[in-house]
Amino acid sequence: MHKRTKIKITISVLLVGMACMFTAVVSDHWAVLSPRVEKLNQTCEAAHFGLWRLCKKQIYISSESYKEGHGCGPMSLPGDENCTYFRHFTPGLDAEIFEYRTQREYNISAAAISIFSIAFMILGSLCLAGSCTGKGKGRDYLLKPAGMFFAFAGLCSFISLEVMRQSVKRMIESEDTIWIEYYYGWSFACACAGFVILFLCGFALLILSMPQMPRNPWETCMDAEPEAVE
Repeated sequence: MHKRTKIKITISVLLVGMACMFTAVVSDHWAVLSPRVEKLNQTCEAAHFGLWRLCKKQIYISSESYKEGHGCGPMSLPGDENCTYFRHFTPGLDAEIFEYRTQREYNISAAAISIFSIAFMILGSLCLAGSCTGKGKGRDYLLKPAGMFFAFAGLCSFISLEVMRQSVKRMIESEDTIWIEYYYGWSFACACAGFVILFLCGFALLILSMPQMPRNPWETCMDAEPEAVE
């Protein structure tokens, strides 16, 4: 396969990874939390949240939808939903969901790191745009920082995922919490897909932008003829 075709395929897959990461950052289905169901034929309050917003849903639990030992839900059941944005930098608020200050700090960290991921994706996109409009060696040169920026974006995505996972884990393991069940939603899955695609394709783009290997053992990389990417 020609080098130009490989780069085009890599960029196309990178666009998918960027879309996945953008979707994860702006959506609020990273984790779903369920409290214990005390009585049947009454409403209970489950919650799902992302990096910026918390949504609580009042779900009516009947004998048909109740399962022994399970919490409130599933979230697909009908009910009234109310969403509020986190006040990350206002002390004392959102305490009912983040019982401890550590959970609040985890969520702030995950949100901040995701912003770095978005910033690296934007920088990588600018380098790709410059590569598409440039000519000659300038075009090839811009592919290298683009690959590095996308790889860094994937790494930031992974760190944000791990911070969020630790936050949910500590929240559930707390003795004072009302939440007894949790699972990760489709936003979390989008972030995982974005991490894998951005990191691997960014690294692949960096490799593809490197000078071609020498054809003969006595050549060096500097001696080898440059391979044009047009």
